[in-house]
Amino acid sequence: MSELLNLVKNIFFIIINRVELATLEFSEVSSHLFKFFLIFIIAIVAFWFAIGFWSSILLILAWEILGWKILLILAVFFTIVAVSAGFYMHNILRRGCTILPITTAEIRKDCDSLL
Repeated sequence: MSELLNLVKNIFFIIINRVELATLEFSEVSSHLFKFFLIFIIAIVAFWFAIGFWSSILLILAWEILGWKILLILAVFFTIVAVSAGFYMHNILRRGCTILPITTAEIRKDCDSLL
């Protein structure tokens, strides 16, 4: 009976410990998610600016009006911003920064040791 009580007590403390660890990791994950969504919003805005400026360049070049060079510079700039933000988001998702890696590893170790 004493061993069963110790087992229940240890499982209870493991659960509390893992909840605390998950809470700490979730605060880190929330900062990653905030950064991810901020970069996503910037990428969307830059994408629409790139579309607008590339469209303007096509119109201006077709009509042979002077002043197209500044639009070309802006279109290239916003295209580079959109592409680099997309690559950055892809790297964040590929690294797996958003799935509580420490807590998941600890829970797997707990399951392996208990089973």
